[in-house]
Amino acid sequence: MRTIRRIAAFVGVATTAGVAHAQSSVTIYGVMDVGPTYVSNEGGAHNIKMDDAIASGDRLGFKGIEDLGGGMKALFTLENGFNALNGQARQSGRLFGRQAWVGIETPWATVTLGRQYDLVYDYTAQYAMSAWASGYATHQGDLDRMGWERLDNAVKIKSADFSGLQMGAMYAFGNVAGDFHEQSSWGAGMQYNHGAYSFGAVYLRMNNPFGSNAIDPYASMGAFTFLGQTTATRDPVTGAVTDLFGANPMNIDSQSVLTVGGSYTMSKVTFGLAYSDVWFKGFGTTNTLRTYDAGASWNVTPAFAISAGYFYSTLERQHYNEASLGFDYSLSKSTDVYLQTSYLRTSSGVDAVQGYLFTPSTTDTQTSVRIGLRHRF
Repeated sequence: MRTIRRIAAFVGVATTAGVAHAQSSVTIYGVMDVGPTYVSNEGGAHNIKMDDAIASGDRLGFKGIEDLGGGMKALFTLENGFNALNGQARQSGRLFGRQAWVGIETPWATVTLGRQYDLVYDYTAQYAMSAWASGYATHQGDLDRMGWERLDNAVKIKSADFSGLQMGAMYAFGNVAGDFHEQSSWGAGMQYNHGAYSFGAVYLRMNNPFGSNAIDPYASMGAFTFLGQTTATRDPVTGAVTDLFGANPMNIDSQSVLTVGGSYTMSKVTFGLAYSDVWFKGFGTTNTLRTYDAGASWNVTPAFAISAGYFYSTLERQHYNEASLGFDYSLSKSTDVYLQTSYLRTSSGVDAVQGYLFTPSTTDTQTSVRIGLRHRF
């Protein structure tokens, strides 16, 4: 309760300042996304369950802006992620786990500091059309970070828009005493928009990924081996699977991500293509996860849209094929209902798991169907 009172007092003071001085303002906003989901196989049985934060993450946020004069502005965003089914905090219980940053905007560039999305979110994630069609069709484990991932202790600089061209760079401190390199991350990227065309590219390097960015190979990819290590075992009698890195994620040396993509809008249809290469290094070896994504979104009417996507991934000798289809109908500017379905098939010896949101299947296929109600405020 004490924390809630402090937030309320802060918002009250900031909002009052916004009224008294036209150059300052604070906006309160949020999203709730709830509905039933059918899963064909989770750990050996089908499941019909309530789920939330699939098409959009549930959130309550505060955005502030102050005009400093001379074309400069001070900015901040505090964004809480929560579970609408039980009211609990997401992002490992963080108060503002989705975003928590402060920054300065100038006519040439914006600098932000704190917990924030990486450059894949800014410049290439929008080209992965599979996730447009279904929130469950995020690429395997979202290890290419196309599903919107964040970094702590980060400094990000993004240029202004120069005739459609934007560029950015980012560094996240590891905060490890005596080792500036450990648990640090850095990246650079760009995007160019010209009329109906858009394309972008990002490179990101994470050293010793940890916390929410750590890797559990079986839970995220259904893989029983990774970087030459056994990641899960199956009981030959009962078929029960033991995830060896479920409690303590795998400690690897580095994860490097290259993403590129583009889109073209023709009348009411947007076509998208994306490619990602993820290199994992650890235990004296290297693995590469490659993903190819294609799809389209059609605004049939101002209120009704259809999206479809397909991606193909490879990891060592393993293969993943996933198709997704979604329908969205807006009841108002703030409220919509949607139907999404996705189907994943993997190569033999891999337990299919869509994105990172389900328990892996006990077979090489997994299907999901979801009906959702989403409200923005």
